[in-house]
Amino acid sequence: MLKRNLPLLTLFLLSACTQVSDQSPLHTASATLPEYRQADFQSYLSDTRAWLEQQRVFVSADKQAELDANMPYELQPADGLPAQKAILLVHGLGDSPFFFRDIAQALSQQGFLVRTILLSGHGSRPADLMLADSDEWQTMVSHHTQLLQQQVSEVWLGGFSTGANLATSEALNNDDVSGLLLFSPAIVPESAMTHLLPVANLFSNWLDQEAPDGNYTRYGSLTTNGATQYYYTTRQVRQQLADSTYDKPVLMALSADDSVVDSEAVKTLFEQRFSNPASKLFWFGKTTEPTDPRIEILTSHLPQQRISNFSHMSLLFAANNPFYGRNGSHRICENGQTEAAEQACPNSNDLWYSNWGYQEANKVHARLTWNPYFDRLVSGIETVTAADQQASR
Repeated sequence: MLKRNLPLLTLFLLSACTQVSDQSPLHTASATLPEYRQADFQSYLSDTRAWLEQQRVFVSADKQAELDANMPYELQPADGLPAQKAILLVHGLGDSPFFFRDIAQALSQQGFLVRTILLSGHGSRPADLMLADSDEWQTMVSHHTQLLQQQVSEVWLGGFSTGANLATSEALNNDDVSGLLLFSPAIVPESAMTHLLPVANLFSNWLDQEAPDGNYTRYGSLTTNGATQYYYTTRQVRQQLADSTYDKPVLMALSADDSVVDSEAVKTLFEQRFSNPASKLFWFGKTTEPTDPRIEILTSHLPQQRISNFSHMSLLFAANNPFYGRNGSHRICENGQTEAAEQACPNSNDLWYSNWGYQEANKVHARLTWNPYFDRLVSGIETVTAADQQASR
């Protein structure tokens, strides 16, 4: 999801009452979206790069870095051996394949053939989300899952936020999927007002328009249609889970303080609808005794690292990530605090890190954009995926 994370009712009221006439290239849609049904992945990569080179509105001086961040990609198993297992990774709303850089490298080290895709409407300009359609996103995930299943017999799906919804829906429809890796799955929205998004979409093209801030890994503005398509993915996967359980192994990671996701509701779904005994949920929050032995609780309050709690996006990134890591080049100061705190953030020598919207007296918080437990998460992924191999023997 995107950086604003404002209460949805506020966004709905603003969008229903206000039309912003911004005709900048960022806020003007492309004529068409790129094709994604190529017969092989290399053709998909080539066609996607050609389209992005023509349609992306660049927001930094480093155009090559921007293209690389938004391009889908493939990583072969790091051991150099022929792939025996593979995974398709699906990013979130407004995000890019860059979000899986650290996870993808870890999976490659574990012997996976790793592929990421670029969801239609992404990677080019925020206005292209006016053209997005959640059914097309689902078809895209299905097509690229099938391409992998033609190549190897063991295929996993992984997703972040909206991408986790799409991955879960595909797995529930495709019995040949071996299991799921779900990071901040946005199955149940934090706001109860998301059902109003289709109505808001009738009145306004935009929920939020922002000037670029140099972050080329995600959009800084959000179309009403993009948010509406996200809502449709939540509705679809919840309907599926209401009718069935998922009995393949699942690795799920959730921040208890997530401002996008109703984490408690998703945790309940994990306990009740994801039935495999080898599944595992990493819960980053208060250390209370879990009711399900498959849940591992890791405290998110780490004052020695000036971390107050974990954000929606922080679970994906290692501390040494050059862009989002502890000493990374990009800091998200627009974090739902007071204006004074956000102004103080860029030059603060005593900066704390948190989820969007968290405030504490006498502290300035930027968004937490890395996971101090990243290595533990990677270890958990290996345990869950190995459990599937043992069960299949």
